[in-house]
Amino acid sequence: MSTTEKASLPTEEKKVIFASSLGTVFEWYDFYLYATLAPFFAALFFPPGNETAALMSAFATYAAGFLVRPFGAVFFGRIGDIVGRKYTFLVTIVFMGGATFLVGLLPTFESIGWAAPFLLVTLRLVQGLALGGEYGGAATYVAEHAPHSKRGYDTSFIQTTATLGFFLALAVIGGCRIWMDAKVFADWGWRIPFWLSLVLLVFSVYIRLKLRESPVFQKMKAEGKGSKSPLTDSFFKYPNNKFVLLALLGATAGQGVVWYTGQFYALFFLIITLKLDYVSTYILIGLSLLIGTPFFIFFGWLSDKIGRLKIILFGCLIAAVTYFPLFAGLTHFVNPALEQYVEINPISVAASDCNFHIFVGPWSKFNDCDKTKDFLTKQGLSFKSLPGEPGKAVVTTIGSIRIESKNAEQIAAAPKGKEDSANLAQLGATLKETGFKLGADKAQVNWVMTELILVIMVIYVTMVYGPIAAFLVELFPTQIRYTSMSLPYHIGNGWFGGMLPLTATAMVAATGDIYYGLWYPIVVSVMTLVIGALFLTETKDRDIRTYDHSMLP
Repeated sequence: MSTTEKASLPTEEKKVIFASSLGTVFEWYDFYLYATLAPFFAALFFPPGNETAALMSAFATYAAGFLVRPFGAVFFGRIGDIVGRKYTFLVTIVFMGGATFLVGLLPTFESIGWAAPFLLVTLRLVQGLALGGEYGGAATYVAEHAPHSKRGYDTSFIQTTATLGFFLALAVIGGCRIWMDAKVFADWGWRIPFWLSLVLLVFSVYIRLKLRESPVFQKMKAEGKGSKSPLTDSFFKYPNNKFVLLALLGATAGQGVVWYTGQFYALFFLIITLKLDYVSTYILIGLSLLIGTPFFIFFGWLSDKIGRLKIILFGCLIAAVTYFPLFAGLTHFVNPALEQYVEINPISVAASDCNFHIFVGPWSKFNDCDKTKDFLTKQGLSFKSLPGEPGKAVVTTIGSIRIESKNAEQIAAAPKGKEDSANLAQLGATLKETGFKLGADKAQVNWVMTELILVIMVIYVTMVYGPIAAFLVELFPTQIRYTSMSLPYHIGNGWFGGMLPLTATAMVAATGDIYYGLWYPIVVSVMTLVIGALFLTETKDRDIRTYDHSMLP
């Protein structure tokens, strides 16, 4: 390499990092707009009648985008390993930006009925497919440009993009909510963040068109060593398929649930359960992201010194050990009145025919038990689910007060339009009489301690996510790298992580315990810790230009 080439390397390296990262930030912004607005979209795109079920439907739509990410990884990964990295993640950003813009044009359920959630799900699927091809291309592209000793550091900039995209989504939505009347935002203002994606798309495409193909990929193609069937080589040939499975279970699954717990589940917990207002929540989460984001770079840099795997697994361990006290701390510092009320007035629901709703449709029917649990869950209250009492449909106990659902004679005797079989009005009156107040009192919020807890959880995110791109790139040879690393990443993040809000919310609704959903990320994190520690080895010293699984001892 000439002196001129050596001198220009840092400039080219910075250009690659900047262009790849900026485009990926915009793509994550597109994807997380819906995630941030999921509780709000429940009322716009799904039928009224049961708010918890509508919320879970919104989360199911949110999860749909994650469920198809692995299919996008397989489809675009194959193209990336055959045609090239640059071309492929140029195509993915066009699909993502276009689908996001169209969400901003969708009519709501009130206008077109069930066609509204159908179209919303369709566009979420397109977003998920595009994102499935984006990340692997960007991470591989940067890693194959990076110097050997700086691979963790350079790829860590790609790792900041998801959080920065989330922050950008929070900032744009928060700005709209601050500057708009609530009714205006609900009517049409929510569409503005989606329209903005068209501007970001044009800018991203312009930047990426100026990039050159990865030198490692070009060298492989010039030597005729490329794979003609990367799908077969990745998933149906040993030991490649073994490392795909180990990468999923021993690294990305735990990383995925830690990421989504520390950012999205914390966001939803503050808004939905603790009833903190939207703007305050966005500011708290946004500030925690700003404070925590430099740690992606720090842990990427550290992984170049001490290794990737031990940092990822330690992040899974500390998250699993501390999630319960951290979320209990959020309740204590954000809504102490809720914490005190439940301690003084324990609540139970005795019933025998409760249903479990994941996705609301025309087939959905809500009985008295469903309505009662929905009502209590909406208040953010924990309750015990007990077996039904003989001859009673639903018996709810609040402190020492029993409330029974109405029987057929009582319903028939009620005035028309007031046939409240589940006695929800009496439930509400009893809660009020016993001192319950809906919503967090901002004067009682301990802002410093709340922010500290949120920052701690974001630091957990940076530990598991900062080194993961370099680890996955180094785990697979060049000819199948894009395909092989993309699938475990997107199953880990898209299925294990992306399903977290829906799964955790369903667990809470079924059990009545506002913290019960945390068992999901804890169990997955522990699984990753055990499998990763037993079956995976460190990768930081591998030469990704020449590495092949045959080199393993």
